[in-house]
Amino acid sequence: MFTGIVAVKGQVKSLVRNPFGLRLTIDRSHWDTGAYRIAKGDSVAVSGVCLTVVESDGQTLCFDVIAETLEKTSLGERVQGGAVNLEHALTAATPMGGHFVQGHVDGVGVITEVTSTPQEWRVRVKPPTELMDYVVPKGSITIDGVSLTIAALGKEDFEVALIPTTLDITTLGSAKVGERVNLEADIVAKTIVHWLRRQTESQDATGEAGVGMELLKKAGFTG
Repeated sequence: MFTGIVAVKGQVKSLVRNPFGLRLTIDRSHWDTGAYRIAKGDSVAVSGVCLTVVESDGQTLCFDVIAETLEKTSLGERVQGGAVNLEHALTAATPMGGHFVQGHVDGVGVITEVTSTPQEWRVRVKPPTELMDYVVPKGSITIDGVSLTIAALGKEDFEVALIPTTLDITTLGSAKVGERVNLEADIVAKTIVHWLRRQTESQDATGEAGVGMELLKKAGFTG
């Protein structure tokens, strides 16, 4: 579990292809984790993707990225020397400054517009169509591991407004039109939509209302 508050940008040191996917090595030498010591077996969010550390020497972090992850995320498109957003797993002492983030990417979106003015910096993203059900005005979404608030919503896309700190600390400061980004919708929104769909399917199958007074009475919630 993460919060979407990126700690630092790491640099891709190497990507070595192998039969199951690739071995990804990240230079994390500028990452001061304080009392938290990242070790083998720990979880780290790499541009929004929860990965398990397989090697750590204080200067680098190594991860095994399987074919499934490469297929569902943009990690396979990274290049040597490129930047990635890093966040270690949530601890009991971690401030909850963002929102609950699992590091399980729901889909890859495409940046369609970047607007920069003296007053603000905005990025518009077109997600896979099925993700739009989870994108709500002023709701939360994670872009490449960064917890953000939906600033504007269209029929097929959404827009976020970025503060200077986000532009400086994360890779979104160099976002470009056409770039593919990892997206994770808010787990609360996903849970609600999933539940409502199940109730609708139940109603369609039985001809009965999914949730009503009769069901609540049967379940013991009402008298």
